[in-house]
Amino acid sequence: MTQRTYTAGQARIGTDAEPFIIAEVSGNHNGDLQRALDIIDMVAEQGAQAVKFQTYTADTITIDSKKPAFMISEGHELWGGQNLYQLYTEAHTPWDWHEAMFERARSKGLIPFSSPFDATAVDLLESLDADLYKIASLEIGDLPLLRRVAQTGKPVILSNGAASITDIDRAVQTIRAEGNDQIVVLACTSSYPASPAESNLRTIPVMRDAFDVQVGLSDHTMGIGAAVAAVALGATVIEKHVTLSRADGGVDSDFSLEPHELKSLVDESKVAWQALGSPHLTVTAGEGESQRLRRSLWVTEDVKKGEKATPENVRSIRPAGGLTPGYTEVVMGREFTQDAEAGTPVTWEII
Repeated sequence: MTQRTYTAGQARIGTDAEPFIIAEVSGNHNGDLQRALDIIDMVAEQGAQAVKFQTYTADTITIDSKKPAFMISEGHELWGGQNLYQLYTEAHTPWDWHEAMFERARSKGLIPFSSPFDATAVDLLESLDADLYKIASLEIGDLPLLRRVAQTGKPVILSNGAASITDIDRAVQTIRAEGNDQIVVLACTSSYPASPAESNLRTIPVMRDAFDVQVGLSDHTMGIGAAVAAVALGATVIEKHVTLSRADGGVDSDFSLEPHELKSLVDESKVAWQALGSPHLTVTAGEGESQRLRRSLWVTEDVKKGEKATPENVRSIRPAGGLTPGYTEVVMGREFTQDAEAGTPVTWEII
């Protein structure tokens, strides 16, 4: 397991730091800059460390075509029947909003960053001094884009949705070839919303060990259960889409967290991380009183010197202080060397 810790702005990403919680705005701004700023404020209030955007236009990510290959399948739960251009026109974040969003996030103590979808998007984000980058699942095979992002020297987060292990390995090696070893791979199920049954969280420690990277979860399931479970499996980064209210609609609203849910994610993922503790079986600092109250052998009836220990006058009871109960058979039948009243711990000095 990698012991490296990465630095992103004022935050640390690693097993020795609490989970790095990323709130993904995506298209939930619904085309309104003020709503985007309100979401940023909400993210800060709920305690996440980072807020993420997506930097593309419909023209930088696809073309306006209604040929079958460019149409989202009719049966898709959220976006069925649209062509890609329509979806990305609705969901994109205007580039001239980015400066205001980055400024608002930083003023609230958040780390703002984005997923770029081409080199021009990287140029924009570099002009805003982004602290790290995210490569979306479907761009993991765009090696020129990966090289451009790696060359910034900033940490790179990769989602593995719909990717094979070969795809992930090629992406990791491409980034490392540019001298950048600050890589986080996120387990991701690239369906919207995703079923928990398809989360396959057991891949998290496998990827950590196979690629020697930090690992996490980009989660599109409902609720926070999968995300909290991921922390227990070694995730150091959690990404979830967020919105002010699912009732407001929006391209990603159906599987996005509302404010109180984001707060729960922040709190419970931290609890899960704290609960991991150490792999060593030792008595903890908080168990001192319990250790004092463990069972031991005590005189339970007044005895005189020369009397023998019996099950009636010596018993294993709480608290500690006498010989451990493992010595019961050794003690039974031995003579007391002195008078002892009930409530006297049985020690080698009196038996």
